[in-house]
Amino acid sequence: MKFTKSIAAVLFSAGLYSVQACGQGVPQAASKLKVVQITDQLAHPTAFADPNDGSGRMFVCEQEGKIKWLNNGKLQSPLFLDITKDVVKKPGYEERGLLGLAFHPKFSQNGKFYVHYSAPTSGANHKSVIKEFQVSKTNPNQADVNSGRVVIEFDQPQSNHNGGDVKFGKDGFLYISVGDGGGQRDQHGKYGNAQNPDTFLGKILRIDIDQTPYGIPKDNPFVGKAGAKPEIFAYGFRNPWRISFDRKTGKLFAGDVGQDAIEEVDIVENGGNYGWRVMEGSQPHNTSDPKPAQTINPISEYPHAEGISITGGFVYRGTQVPSLDGKYIFADWTGPVWQLTEGKNGKWDREKLNISQDAGYWHIYSFGEDSKGEIYLLTVVLDGEKGVLYKIAQ
Repeated sequence: MKFTKSIAAVLFSAGLYSVQACGQGVPQAASKLKVVQITDQLAHPTAFADPNDGSGRMFVCEQEGKIKWLNNGKLQSPLFLDITKDVVKKPGYEERGLLGLAFHPKFSQNGKFYVHYSAPTSGANHKSVIKEFQVSKTNPNQADVNSGRVVIEFDQPQSNHNGGDVKFGKDGFLYISVGDGGGQRDQHGKYGNAQNPDTFLGKILRIDIDQTPYGIPKDNPFVGKAGAKPEIFAYGFRNPWRISFDRKTGKLFAGDVGQDAIEEVDIVENGGNYGWRVMEGSQPHNTSDPKPAQTINPISEYPHAEGISITGGFVYRGTQVPSLDGKYIFADWTGPVWQLTEGKNGKWDREKLNISQDAGYWHIYSFGEDSKGEIYLLTVVLDGEKGVLYKIAQ
């Protein structure tokens, strides 16, 4: 996320910025799909999680610090968790706040879940906090707000590029996406935070949450190396806003928000360097920096003629929309939604999804996946500023 709503809305309404008519290179639209509204009683929805405990419940984070829950698609009360007093989030457009939610793979046994949020601190703009909570022992539909335990926290020099997602992999480890510290062009230190192995910023971290406060997986790439954080799994990211695992293959996907020209989708590998700030997508960016020995290019990228801030999504593994099976579904914050299809040559082809709302109608903040593999859109509808949860349907 990096554009104000008001600026984007003006550009769209004036016809000065349009993903519908952006010239050459625009992929053809796929077959028509629809989105079904689940609820419009949300505020700035940033994250979605399904505990996969057989309860039929789904949970949605609001950026201000609340977690709401739905049962069988219906919004319920009271709130699951409210930590607004602990969260930094100014009114209006903002990149800080409650940004990520993940339930422990053994949630049905231990009642544990994890949130990623922005909190006040001294000596920096704010700090990113990963905190563990447990469900109330008396009410399974409410969290015990007093059970909070800080797992890991670190300072953020500026208010933007927080990343902010948390996801569990098939290995049982918790993965944490972290932006480069904010500002523009990663102007931190000699060569930026993203290429500096001695900071968490501009990285995807991987930790063993079943140790206290946490453990380090033995095959993390910087284990035992001086001047490097052993929590790092991959590096060279600008702002990996949303990450997700393909539940079938276990591949980790990231949507990394670009600077001036390129938005990118990456498949994240152990020890991979994704290039920022030397590279923006597959193209050189800061040519005065020494180029790393090896960087990994995106599997797909698009120019700012088509969008300005990528919102990473999920590989579809549901049953209700067979035409999407195995395709990575993602969007731009400004509204268009795409699918990526892996070809036999290992290359990924991009097509725009033809769905029942057009770009410019909404901002797409995030995606969700339920226990059955169906995919949801977390949006703010520009007319009325409502936060709306949609489900992609046939």
